[in-house]
Amino acid sequence: MNKMHDPDLGNCVKPAEAAASIPPVYYTSDSVASDEVETVFRRGWIGVGRADMVRAPGDFITLDFAGQSIILLRDKTGQLRAFANSCRHRGARLVDGTGSCKGLRCPFHSWFYGLDGKLVAAPHMERAHDFDKADNGLLSYRAEERLGFAFVSLSPNAPELDAYLGDFAELHAPWPMGQLVTVRRQEVEVDCNWKIFLEVFNEYYHLPFVHADSIDSVYDKPDAPDVVTGAYASQFGATEGTGGLLEADQDKSLPEIPGLTGKARKGARYTWIFPNMTFAANRDALWCYEAYPLGASKCRVVQTSCFPPETIALPDFEKKSAAYLKRMDAALDEDIEALVNQQKGLACPDARPGRFQPDLEPNVAAFARWYSGVWV
Repeated sequence: MNKMHDPDLGNCVKPAEAAASIPPVYYTSDSVASDEVETVFRRGWIGVGRADMVRAPGDFITLDFAGQSIILLRDKTGQLRAFANSCRHRGARLVDGTGSCKGLRCPFHSWFYGLDGKLVAAPHMERAHDFDKADNGLLSYRAEERLGFAFVSLSPNAPELDAYLGDFAELHAPWPMGQLVTVRRQEVEVDCNWKIFLEVFNEYYHLPFVHADSIDSVYDKPDAPDVVTGAYASQFGATEGTGGLLEADQDKSLPEIPGLTGKARKGARYTWIFPNMTFAANRDALWCYEAYPLGASKCRVVQTSCFPPETIALPDFEKKSAAYLKRMDAALDEDIEALVNQQKGLACPDARPGRFQPDLEPNVAAFARWYSGVWV
């Protein structure tokens, strides 16, 4: 299939009220999933979660996605860095998981790299002709943070991050997101394509059918989608109480995020930074999801829950925040059941693109429009 001339994919570029969804083959084909590594994950910027997963100099986390293996860390100056998780000697994987270190030592032949990626020591390499440690540092990638989120680009040709994000910072200025603190980060594998996981988080249409007894009554009809300039989509909606709690737990609410004004105090903003990171900025908390492909019909999902430091300092925070985490898990479980079923339906040979409900699915339509452009 020549994706550049796929007429069904071309229907995604229309306004939401006239557009059709991404064709099912883009959710079910192993060939498409393989091509997405280059077209989606290696060309631009990837949101890899909250930057406080590496808080202090020497803190690191390993990130594996779309066939790539990366070490994200903070150097001695506190700058975010990203390196290939592969020794420059004979390619051994350097580290796994998370931790803190003074540098990166290869477990195979003990080559040692500083937090800036430079090769510091290479035992017994004195007899290698013209060997220069300066030429054998770790392969590095672009890594930056904005509003407390961490971004990595695997391409030297990607635009500057601020150009990629456009007016993202301005639209989200009411929330002090850079100051919010992660209290839980957890991962789960889901038997669905990575794109449909992100889609369901960004649409109101499914709420009365998938979340009828858990969170549906909390959400009012959303505002019209925001017109934005960056590679993202956003939609605000008022809530009855807080979207961070189940309907039955609204009496366990935590205080508002300090400094909120205007409509930010009355609901939640759902934003999708293309391609793979989405979040809800609520009146009292922030929750974020990343989705990474594990083939066409499976993905790895990272869920992060954040609160302001003033709230975390409250004596009853642990008890009340447990109700927020309960809501995250309950809604996720309900979504997963629906998504697994959707993935099965998309695999039907006669599945076809469908039309969007423009008021309730505009973020999904915006992503379809963006996604169609990456194949050109």
